[in-house]
Amino acid sequence: MCGIVAGCAQRDITEILLAGLYALEYRGYDSAGMAILDADNVLQQRRTAGKVAALEQIIRQQPLSGQTGIAHTRWATHGRPLTHNAHPHYIDEHLAIVHNGIIENYSALRRVLEQSGCRLQSETDTEIIGCLIAARMDAGDDLLAAVRGVLPQLQGSYALAVMSTREPGVIVGARHGPPLLIGVGFGEHYLSSDVHTLLPVTNRIVHLDDGDVVRIDHAGWQVSNVAGELQSREIYTSELSLANTERGSYRHFMQKEIFEQPDALSRTLDGRISDDHLLPGLLGLDADALLARVDNVHIVACGTSYHAGLVARYQIEQLAGISCTAEVASEYRYRSPVVPPNCLFVAISQSGETADTLAALAQASKAGYLATVAICNVPESSLVRAADLLMMTRAGPEIGVASTKAFTTQLVALQLLQLAIMQARGDRADTLPALVADLRRLPDLVQRALQLDDQVEAMAEAFAERQHSLFLGRGNHYPVAMEGALKLKEISYIHAEAYPAGELKHGPLALVDADMPVVAVAPNNHLLGKLVSNLEEVHVRGGQLFVIADHHISDNISSHARVLEVETGSDWLAPVVLTIPLQLLAYHVALLKGTDVDQPRNLAKSVTVE
Repeated sequence: MCGIVAGCAQRDITEILLAGLYALEYRGYDSAGMAILDADNVLQQRRTAGKVAALEQIIRQQPLSGQTGIAHTRWATHGRPLTHNAHPHYIDEHLAIVHNGIIENYSALRRVLEQSGCRLQSETDTEIIGCLIAARMDAGDDLLAAVRGVLPQLQGSYALAVMSTREPGVIVGARHGPPLLIGVGFGEHYLSSDVHTLLPVTNRIVHLDDGDVVRIDHAGWQVSNVAGELQSREIYTSELSLANTERGSYRHFMQKEIFEQPDALSRTLDGRISDDHLLPGLLGLDADALLARVDNVHIVACGTSYHAGLVARYQIEQLAGISCTAEVASEYRYRSPVVPPNCLFVAISQSGETADTLAALAQASKAGYLATVAICNVPESSLVRAADLLMMTRAGPEIGVASTKAFTTQLVALQLLQLAIMQARGDRADTLPALVADLRRLPDLVQRALQLDDQVEAMAEAFAERQHSLFLGRGNHYPVAMEGALKLKEISYIHAEAYPAGELKHGPLALVDADMPVVAVAPNNHLLGKLVSNLEEVHVRGGQLFVIADHHISDNISSHARVLEVETGSDWLAPVVLTIPLQLLAYHVALLKGTDVDQPRNLAKSVTVE
């Protein structure tokens, strides 16, 4: 969960690397650093605890200049977020290294180095890797051979970039787990964790696979494996633009991404539905015959994506009439799941690089599933390349750490998947036209929900001075309540928990008092009466009630509640539409509390470590 950017050029690279760090800061912002090889072949290093802006201030005071360099923004794993633990790490006055990942046998390797007399300067696993590489170079290896020689000793995950004064103008990288890309320029080449970092200098990108080792200089690039065998990797042209990664007139990326959701959902649906049916080949040319055999679905994901999977579990069982489970990837990968016959495995990830989800997919690929499906936002990501079938969400770049448009587009992608299964199986053909018609209305309904922003902002004032909050939902609105609680805790730091409303009397009701705001997501379905009874349980105990409700049912809600009326269109669309006010609520509460909306403490966007 760190960001790497490195490059070899025929011009000063300092400002390029600095801009790259700002583009990568959503991946980690505990500390940052840069190392540049100057014109005298001396490694100049600047690093600091804190954000990239603090590093930039140091660089302005102590300028750097050179044509080869590596830079890093960190989310701490081994070692506290202090300056001496910031990357790059400087070894024996000739080698600099940056690293994303976790080395699991770090303690054993550290003991060996300390017993050999090595004096380590940090608490990190990264410095260990650098010391091992430097030792091999002292024994006669060139930089590429030294990196290759050390990699078999490492257990865990890593993306590396290493340079040395003994080979000026050369950077060696390696990947096992976290992403690492090559940016192919003209007379200059780059390594990075994220394509957005490279767009100011090139849109020609090479994705490295696990096990790849790469050597770049200003003239070219070459990929091999640990054994030294050359590997062929294709260059592709990225279609992303810099405009997609800029805030524009919005105050925060999160705000921008909330308001981009009508367009994002339109892209998710574009070319996939007709007037009353799904277009063929939704998951690939040969997918329909496979989907016709599906009798069970297993969904695996993490965080917000897991909540999308939970919503889909309710909807798939209700509409498609087939068994569906949803599970946290970090749990799935460490148990022995029973795979029923004709079971489809679905992995969901915004980035496509989530470590636990990738590991779960790798396990599932050997477990006898009918097929594996990736639902993802990032083309060419590891998840996309590993799955049998694919559905891109097309949300566009999401920079804010708290996911918004990625969640709603995942919900719609999962709805398209369930319709594809129904259509392929020939089930409930009479319901398909109405469901497709509903989806066509969805972007407009979300746009109308966004027009409630001022009302949500006023509601947020009741939360600003609170320390705790409770979210309630029933049926497929329970996961929506979970997502609302997650958004609030992520960016406002208010402790928020979600429960099925029927569970109130089994424990959570003990927490309810006048200082505990309770947010309920109200369905326009057969569960409404049950929820209203639960809300009365809150009211009679002095709780503050806030209800996000379909506008058709607002008269049924307790007069003691503060009700936000939302036009949802249908019970099937409601989880998407009712999510919008919950996102806005979290955003406005965070503004009132003065927290860092886009980069909340202790979190990072792409969780590439276990």
